[in-house]
Amino acid sequence: MISTLSPKTLLTFEDYLAYDDGTDTRYELVDGELVAMPPESPQNLKLARWLMVQFLKYLPLDRVTYNTEVAVMGRRARCRIPDLLVHSEESLLAIQNQPRATLTHEMPPPALVVEVVSPGEANRSRDYRHKRTEYAARGIAEYWIVDPETRQVTICQWVDGQYEDIIFQDAAPISSTVVPELTLTVDQLFSMGG
Repeated sequence: MISTLSPKTLLTFEDYLAYDDGTDTRYELVDGELVAMPPESPQNLKLARWLMVQFLKYLPLDRVTYNTEVAVMGRRARCRIPDLLVHSEESLLAIQNQPRATLTHEMPPPALVVEVVSPGEANRSRDYRHKRTEYAARGIAEYWIVDPETRQVTICQWVDGQYEDIIFQDAAPISSTVVPELTLTVDQLFSMGG
């Protein structure tokens, strides 16, 4: 078990899985470096929870989750922790008896991941550019970018080997290929059903 690192130490994916600094800090792995994930805002947590409840109206309980890590592609080892994840049947089967909720490169991708954009330009860039590319390379069918600042939802849908973006705003009903029964507008999401 790795417990301390020098500032220049680059981790492999296996090192990341074994890393434990004795704290409750959550880390993503970006190009071999640990990146501490700051606590989410109460609004972002509420959005993710409310969206989870909506998904659970149409999907089995074990298919919808959070705090599941997803190994993604990059120049060096990378692992992301989306705000919300919907397993494909294959990814759910692959992770069933694992000691840790981590979808490795060898496992099938999840069906859908959701990121709720945190304030700040670096966070916007990370969610709109970097994670979009990483999730596309992983072949995830849908990547949702929920943006409280612009009050819009961008759904990146996997079509013929690449993502096509659909932007939903205001009273527009959100359309999902993964959760086709979903009846939810952007206004309802940002007012949390109100």
